[in-house]
Amino acid sequence: MSTPTDFPEPVSRRTFLHRTGAGAVLLAGGALAGGTAAAAPAAARGTVPARGIAPADLDPLALLKKMLAFDTQNHGDGGITRPHAEMLKGVWESAGVPAEIVPTPKKDNVHLIARIKGTGSAAPLLLLGHSDVVPVERDKWSVDPFAGVVKNGEVYGRGSLDMKGANAAFVTALLRHVKEGARFDRDIIVLTDCDEESGPYGSGWLAEHHWDKIDAGMVLTEGGWFLAQKDRETPMLITVTRQDKVYFNLDLVADGTATHSSKPSPDSAVATLSRAVAAIDTWLAPVALTPVTREYFGALAKATDDGAFRRALELMLSARSQAARERAAALVVKRSSYPWLHRALLRTTHAFVIEDAGYKENVIPSTATLRLNCRGIPGGQRPRDFVAQLRERLHGRDVTVKVAGEAGESEEDVLKRLDAKSAAPPSSIDSPLYSAVRAAAGKTYPDAVFAPALFEAGTSLSPWTSRGVPGYGVYPYVLDNDQLITMHGTDERIGVAALQQGTEFMYRLFDAFRVR
Repeated sequence: MSTPTDFPEPVSRRTFLHRTGAGAVLLAGGALAGGTAAAAPAAARGTVPARGIAPADLDPLALLKKMLAFDTQNHGDGGITRPHAEMLKGVWESAGVPAEIVPTPKKDNVHLIARIKGTGSAAPLLLLGHSDVVPVERDKWSVDPFAGVVKNGEVYGRGSLDMKGANAAFVTALLRHVKEGARFDRDIIVLTDCDEESGPYGSGWLAEHHWDKIDAGMVLTEGGWFLAQKDRETPMLITVTRQDKVYFNLDLVADGTATHSSKPSPDSAVATLSRAVAAIDTWLAPVALTPVTREYFGALAKATDDGAFRRALELMLSARSQAARERAAALVVKRSSYPWLHRALLRTTHAFVIEDAGYKENVIPSTATLRLNCRGIPGGQRPRDFVAQLRERLHGRDVTVKVAGEAGESEEDVLKRLDAKSAAPPSSIDSPLYSAVRAAAGKTYPDAVFAPALFEAGTSLSPWTSRGVPGYGVYPYVLDNDQLITMHGTDERIGVAALQQGTEFMYRLFDAFRVR
């Protein structure tokens, strides 16, 4: 990807940021002050509109680098988030915004809640960003994943995309308003939660124990992608997600004879499981278009400057039979600059994630198990129908398909729960927050198309959306496909200029709630 190089910084400021805490930085003339050094080069390159940018803006890159320096890896049972939360608490409090650390039963695994008091009685707006990140395979990275290395105009680090980069944009844009003396028409709550990637003490636990601290009327978190044209730079489609795919797990289990490894058995559990995996490796569930995904793909057709891709999208949307829809969808994926994303938005997906077999090299194991992580489209194919279809495909292969659930849940219990999630409606597009997102997109990315969308992954929104509170998602930076696929992967990164422009987008979003 061809992107602008890193914005120049005076050496003295960089040294100051490195050697001092967040509070000291804030007190020294503004939190992580980017000044004209951060804003002017972006405007000069045409990546961030110069209009309205104050010389003492907060610098989202500087804050992101500080966030990335904290190792908040979550290996499945929560991470160590207190040091990160204490740094961010200092940022808020030095700007005059009260912030509170909420501990969980796990030592040093905490939530952070900041609250900007508003002037009106409208229900608060809540910004939801998680502090934990998935683990890294350090030997696969080209840079230190916790150093915030900038090269070729991109900032690398675990969480740079998901979602410390978004957090940095949210916080610096909001604190820019605070520094300007802004008053908002409602309270704005900023929750930096833990256990989003995994663990028992995430937003659900917080809602159960401290709902009064996070009770809100609208919520914005991670989600909608800002996609580029085929040139991988020009903003093409700006989306806000109003619904997540339905998350569920299945286990494929094969049994065989346990015996000494010197006498290989013909009914090897590992070999049986491997043949089953091969049978579903390239198999795809049927395409399922819903009102939400139809609107998304329709907007994509309007947004793209690739004629062949547009025609494929139009064919898919106008198809009158499932067979024609499947053929056109295959062409859409083939022509797309984001093929993995668009394939995931078309159907229920299944991914091979964890394999378990054997315990000793001279013993042939009696059982082999493979975990499938699946994501269904709400209002599309029900998870129970996907399970039935998978079982039919694996019939006669001596493999059992088990539906994974919580302790004590029967398969039918799990499927009923998933049925309810699949039938849940998307968040309304008739809310002040949705209108603010749309308006900010139009001002910041005037040549791109804006659309609501489905998120192919999951978020922490359920404590609010299950109560009828509308929840939406954005990752506020334009990405190309190479960057997108680093999410939860190696060399995770985002563009520096895209982060700066995304922060301007967030500033304009918050402007909708500012009292004049």
